[in-house]
Amino acid sequence: MSTTGYAYAAFQKVPTILQSIPIEFSQDIPPIPINYVKHTLETLVIDDATGDNSLASDSYIIREQPKSLLCAPILHQGKLVGILYLENNLIAGVFTRDRLQVINLLCSQAAISLENASLYQRSQENTQQLEHSLTDLQQMQLQLVQSEKMSALGNLVAGVAHEINNPVGFIAGNIQPAVDFVGDLFRLIDLYQQKFPNPGGEIEEEIAAIDLEYLREHLPKLISSMKLGVERIRSISNSLRTFSRADTEHKVTFNIHEGIDSAILILKHRLKASELHPDIQVVKQYGDISLVKCFPGQLNQVFMNLLANAIDALEESNIGRNFHDINNKIKIKTSLIQDKDHVLIDIQDNGMGMSNQVK
Repeated sequence: MSTTGYAYAAFQKVPTILQSIPIEFSQDIPPIPINYVKHTLETLVIDDATGDNSLASDSYIIREQPKSLLCAPILHQGKLVGILYLENNLIAGVFTRDRLQVINLLCSQAAISLENASLYQRSQENTQQLEHSLTDLQQMQLQLVQSEKMSALGNLVAGVAHEINNPVGFIAGNIQPAVDFVGDLFRLIDLYQQKFPNPGGEIEEEIAAIDLEYLREHLPKLISSMKLGVERIRSISNSLRTFSRADTEHKVTFNIHEGIDSAILILKHRLKASELHPDIQVVKQYGDISLVKCFPGQLNQVFMNLLANAIDALEESNIGRNFHDINNKIKIKTSLIQDKDHVLIDIQDNGMGMSNQVK
């Protein structure tokens, strides 16, 4: 027992919450009988404390000169949970056998009350701990769900990129032979026209119907546009594979700009104009930085989250604004820090910013 709460024998209607004071610092109780009961767990009754030799050195007894004194342990299942101290400084022999029985009964009830209070306090602490644990668990669950979603997205993107890459490679590999074949056909047609300047009415009608000169001029352009389209699809496929890179146990060298570009590509559908707002402009100010050793997959997820947050902020700031007054912009800047061993990546939007409450 290191603390004590004490009260005098006066009944009050309003409960009073007593201060907890260490026993060794309290000036309102005698330490000798308190320590005796603490160690023996026995009830101590003294009819005249001022004449008891065992209390002659107790500073409280010397100062207050009490007559009758009672000090009883409050036990619950044999365990000390408190000590009851009572005194009367007017009359000796106050604590008779009958009164002692009533006091013992009160001590038993007090022990139950103290134990219930202790159990309640522990239950409150356990409840708070459980609430904190539940909150932590919910946060971990959200992080796990987000991680699983990003992992699933990465796997999906990687699979799509792989499936796209096969037919694109096939088409890209056949475009140049097709260009060569068309060139051969045109040279053959030129040779026929030289050798047979008068091919006959039926052939001349067919040449006019297909507009041979128009075909000769635009077919190569058509094939060139197909080639550009294939290169664009291949670029998209490469960007998807860059975004969905599976991290190994060790860092690898990575082009940060490729990672940012791949995240922009994934979110391109959200950057396009809608009936509510015009296009969201992405202004890239890439610095001259070298490859960085990192975990590309995790870094790409960071870029994705930052850009998605920027788009969310812009969409929120557009609410209630006129379409023609909206000028959404996301600025991405990369640069080397002075020590040239670190790269600074700055992603900024021109939305309304954080409210004071959020800050």
